[in-house]
Amino acid sequence: MLHLACCAALLLSLRLVVGFPWLQVVPATLIFYLGSGGWSSLRIFAKTISRDLHAAFVLLQVKLNVRRHLKEKNTIPKIFAETVQRFGDKTALIFEGSGEKWSFRQLDEYSNRVANLLLQRGFKDGDVVALFMENRPQYVGLWLGMAKIGVEAALINFNLRLEALVHCVSISNAKAVVFGSELTSAMCEVHASMESTVQMFCSGDWDPQQVPQGTECLEPLLEAAKTHLPSRPDRCFTDRLFYIYTSGTTGMPKAAIVVHSRYYRMAALVYYGFRMRSDDVMYDCLPLYHSAGNIVGVGQCIIHGMTVVIKKKFSASRFWDDCVKYNCTIVQYIGEICRYLLNQPLRDTERQHSVRMALGNGLRMSIWEEFTGRFNVPQVAEFYGATECNCSLGNFDNKVRGACGFNSQILPYFYPIRLVKVDEESMELIRGPDGVCIPCKPGEPGQLVGRIIQNDPLRRFDGYVNQSATSKKIANSVFEKGDTAYLSGDVLIMDECGYMFFKDRTGDTFRWKGENVSTTEVEGTLSRLLDMKDVVVYGVEVPGAEGKGGMAAIADPSHTCDLEKFGKDMEKVLPPYARPVFLRLLAQVDKTGTYKFQKTEMRREGFNPREVTDKLYFLEPSRGRYVELSEELYSSILAGKQKL
Repeated sequence: MLHLACCAALLLSLRLVVGFPWLQVVPATLIFYLGSGGWSSLRIFAKTISRDLHAAFVLLQVKLNVRRHLKEKNTIPKIFAETVQRFGDKTALIFEGSGEKWSFRQLDEYSNRVANLLLQRGFKDGDVVALFMENRPQYVGLWLGMAKIGVEAALINFNLRLEALVHCVSISNAKAVVFGSELTSAMCEVHASMESTVQMFCSGDWDPQQVPQGTECLEPLLEAAKTHLPSRPDRCFTDRLFYIYTSGTTGMPKAAIVVHSRYYRMAALVYYGFRMRSDDVMYDCLPLYHSAGNIVGVGQCIIHGMTVVIKKKFSASRFWDDCVKYNCTIVQYIGEICRYLLNQPLRDTERQHSVRMALGNGLRMSIWEEFTGRFNVPQVAEFYGATECNCSLGNFDNKVRGACGFNSQILPYFYPIRLVKVDEESMELIRGPDGVCIPCKPGEPGQLVGRIIQNDPLRRFDGYVNQSATSKKIANSVFEKGDTAYLSGDVLIMDECGYMFFKDRTGDTFRWKGENVSTTEVEGTLSRLLDMKDVVVYGVEVPGAEGKGGMAAIADPSHTCDLEKFGKDMEKVLPPYARPVFLRLLAQVDKTGTYKFQKTEMRREGFNPREVTDKLYFLEPSRGRYVELSEELYSSILAGKQKL
């Protein structure tokens, strides 16, 4: 009802502009007021109209640009060629550490050398080359050069080893692997397991005696290659650009397909939505095998002419010093990075920088204002999205404390996304009598979905190399009978103004004592009590008990955790059902390359002291304190003799 009423209000406003008499408007406004819920709807309209008009303009601008690129059969390399013409000798990339600077012209010439070398070696349109190296400017030049001749790069997580590494190379059908010399030992471990036809190229300082047999050094080959632009294959905007892999927290990584239009859409929506400028300098400390670092970050350089500072690896101690040194105006974050920065000792540079915006996702609500206040960062540009999704969100108007984006309450169908009701345990969609999914009302948690329109680059879903994995992310009859939609797998909550708040990722909620426990909320609370230590919270099966008992794994390498004080502090801030029943103290918590916690293996191991070598503790209910979990106590819990 609200969106219809607000549409009427917009029409009335337009009539005023073209000169309709006031007498005609007054009764119409009264009808609008009575039929739309009175002051409540007017209040929401007034609060959100500016935000929604900006978002509508951004979507329209990106849509028109996409239409032009489709018509002209453009690709990311062709768009980059336009950027080179505009910015030429301006600095495109800075490599923090060596201070190495690449201009747009140098990046263009390097990528041309890559393209010509691959052509000379017989690579052709549609072939795949795996890229396995740490962050550096050459990384960008390599995949960009491949794209110039239609070769698709498989961007492999440089933390992978053994079986997972072989899996990622093989499922992409890569004909070659370009690896950094720093990863030579990893390649030697798997060389025998790879197809003998896979060519090997090593980039960086290398020892011919150490690399796998048959490996060639890349640098002299590129030095001898031509710098002119080779003839391009007949590619278009919806063809494949490269592959980005999921983190693989629940099984082997999946290769998500990134087409040229998706790369453009992700970078452009962020650029226009958050009002970036080509004279901004972005600090990109995220891995380039991931979409946040390579598309949201480097994409601003490739498409919009922004200077991007590439960091080899994230360093909390060097973060603000780097920002001052390179005059950065935008910084990127993801996962736990902001908490690591807050855990650093105070230093002058953290407030002497020129940073006006922090761009990323995963900033916890519990530290949002502490982060902006301590580091004097005026805007948090939080967004929601995944490499393959078609329902990205953006907090365009700097809504404080946790909003990862919004959907218009005035025109909710302008951007076809929705929260739909699900069983939060199984994530099974809940449908109405007509078989269509039930939309959530404000305040109701639901899974975020996006309608798929395959001939629209803004709405298409390209999925994964594995067709079975693709099918699992698609549902039918979601918005209406017979349609298809992308399933994000993430549960969010929307407020009355349409702001979306991240609730939990699939599998990260559990039920205990009749209540749903949010692991992210408990993790944030416990981490604050423990001076920002790494904390992972998950549910574990307890025989004979309904639901799952909470368990917290705490990184405590120096054994300084005062469990008695911790238990007392926890009682003050967490309800009984949310307090972890079990604790696990370990040297460090495993994380993905994008600083998200790995908890699958810990969840499987549970609280069995015979299987877990780390110190385990149990919250003894009668005493309200943690006691060491002995084998005798463990057996008592299994037998149902110990009260929980």
